[in-house]
Amino acid sequence: MSTRPELLAKSASHGGELSLLAHTQHVVAVAEAVARAVGFDERLARLGAALHDLGKAHPAFQRKLRLNTGQADPNPTMHRHELSSLGFLPLLPRADWPAVIDMVVAHHKPMQQKDDLFAKGILDLNDRSRTWQADHLAGWEEWAPGALDVLDALDALGIATRPVSRAEAEEALAFAVAHCEGKRKNWAPGRGLLQAADHFASALQHDAAGQLNTLFAKPDLSYFNRSSALYPLSLLAADQPQAHTLVVAPTGAGKTDYLLRRCRGRVFYTLPFQASINSMFDRMRKADEKLPFGGSIRLQHAASQLVENRGAVEKQLQSLVGASVKVLTPHQLAAVVFGTPGYEAVMLDVRGADIILDEVHTYSAQAQSMVLEIVDALRRLGCRLHIGTATMPTVLYQELLHRLGGPEAVAEVALPLPTLDAFDRHAVHKIPRDADDPAAWPAAADAVLAAAMAAGEKVLVICNTVQGAQQRYKDLHELFPDVKMLLLHSRFRRGDRAAREKRLEKEFNSPKEPGPCLVVSTQVVEVSLDISFDRMITEAAPLDALVQRFGRVNRRRTPETIGRLKPVHVLAPGPSCLPYSREVVEASFAQLPDHGEVLRERDAQTKIDAVYPALQISSISTHVIWDGERCKLRELCNNPRAVLVETLEIESTACILAADRAAYLEGRWEARTQLEIPVSWRSMYARKNTYERLDVGMMPFVVPGNKHYEELGLQFEEYDMFLEN
Repeated sequence: MSTRPELLAKSASHGGELSLLAHTQHVVAVAEAVARAVGFDERLARLGAALHDLGKAHPAFQRKLRLNTGQADPNPTMHRHELSSLGFLPLLPRADWPAVIDMVVAHHKPMQQKDDLFAKGILDLNDRSRTWQADHLAGWEEWAPGALDVLDALDALGIATRPVSRAEAEEALAFAVAHCEGKRKNWAPGRGLLQAADHFASALQHDAAGQLNTLFAKPDLSYFNRSSALYPLSLLAADQPQAHTLVVAPTGAGKTDYLLRRCRGRVFYTLPFQASINSMFDRMRKADEKLPFGGSIRLQHAASQLVENRGAVEKQLQSLVGASVKVLTPHQLAAVVFGTPGYEAVMLDVRGADIILDEVHTYSAQAQSMVLEIVDALRRLGCRLHIGTATMPTVLYQELLHRLGGPEAVAEVALPLPTLDAFDRHAVHKIPRDADDPAAWPAAADAVLAAAMAAGEKVLVICNTVQGAQQRYKDLHELFPDVKMLLLHSRFRRGDRAAREKRLEKEFNSPKEPGPCLVVSTQVVEVSLDISFDRMITEAAPLDALVQRFGRVNRRRTPETIGRLKPVHVLAPGPSCLPYSREVVEASFAQLPDHGEVLRERDAQTKIDAVYPALQISSISTHVIWDGERCKLRELCNNPRAVLVETLEIESTACILAADRAAYLEGRWEARTQLEIPVSWRSMYARKNTYERLDVGMMPFVVPGNKHYEELGLQFEEYDMFLEN
């Protein structure tokens, strides 16, 4: 029995102290389960998992793990543990070396990151350093036996351990370099498998084994085989032979159930915004409680743990592979298009699954291009794609139909005109701007609100920017000091925003809570929040966005509400239309009826096509990694995450309040996440040298001031990017 000190894989400051043996056991078990599910060689998966972290036995790594928080390493050494792990290749048959190298060598860093002087991949170091191999095998004779003890303790791996000489280890590293230098353009399933297994095991640690029985389990979605005359899509058959689906139908027609009825395997349900995926996740979870799906339901976004209250295991599972049903945003699937870190694991996870792209109604050039590229990429992976929206330009519909393979491959679903007429529910009123001050909120709008408050109505006011919503909330609070009010936008702490979303649905949306009340919001309420107001006043916006906003009024569909109309008021475009295109906003406003005329569902398509007569596609091909079926990235490499920022302008950074600085520095991951306030990188770029930026967690900027945060949220001068809201 060995008397050597126990080797660690993780320190207390990185999720809890964990031994190298325990972590390796967890990764081996998960890798085997993932390999079985995705059709990868299970024996090779076990070998790669067994070797992947053995380099953590290197004294440089062990010394770093045992440092106290904030303590500097007295003998700093550039060390990549996965490269030291390659020294144990001689324990395996030579024929297995290439596959195991693919799994191990780049499971943390790409093998090469060109044009990055700080890159630490194996080929980067080989180009820059003459001593990297000697450094990674330094003290080999002293620490390698400890790593062999780990292998000896693993069960039934079929690895006959023996001492590996330094010369053999050096030969193995040289072999790995040559193997990597010979890599051509392709993607590496083995790398994705080990990344997925390592992430899963690291998140769950001792709980990992208990989650493997439902990994990649096909869900039972029979709960959604329900029908009602109130929801006409529920009366239509969903067993068409075509693999893919295109559904265009009004809000409240039963799209969610129909799209799920079209699914045959594991489901990835995508929606545009954080609030909408929170709401959809809650709906899925409630359905599962009534008729269990027989698998796992997960939510994936930066604040997913804030709406999952079932315990630590469920919180940790959210971003991991193998869910039966996962609710997420399309941007989290964009890795398969842009080749950002972890894209191989995402490809393994989604391959062959059913992908629902719901509420495809954002038509910016970048977002539209991304959706089309995602459709192409997922179709190549054998996915079945089901696309639903209340509003889609005909040109976009035809392009999607073409990319999915035409009518032979796509079930096209739409409601007949007489059925659409039963969804007419909004009487539209246009409100002109005041000629003397066109930037100001019109006095006529305040008069409408005063009458609505006197009548006890529940009213939703929507502004196009956070700053505009904050100012409107302050003004309305002065006008109606005794009315119950709520402000909702993206610039609250993640935890605070989740709490406000729950208040919105429980307090302001409940039929048991009488009016009057006022909710002031940005476009965060446009999609999938199950709320229904009596009246709306909104700033002018693109027509597709307005249709979605109108869907928050008179939303509840009962025999009594069919045929009833509720008012929506739209302000004329002002001097600023940000964050939208003025041309699109003005064209949209011109398409609206006025003077209480009904916005007819049967006319919606014609109006949308008038606003969007042509596809708005921007060239994102520079960063897309696919050329037809051919991958343009070199194996074991990836693009940096910055590609999403540069190409789509939607990747958020984060801020925290100066008052939260100490709590953020001292908190663990979950506590830190609740304190973060998401903002676009573009918003912060001009301030990046003004505000302090922390080097922990999401590396948030520390914003001073904000004494009115609890009422108004984060404040500083800027406009908001649409997809950030």
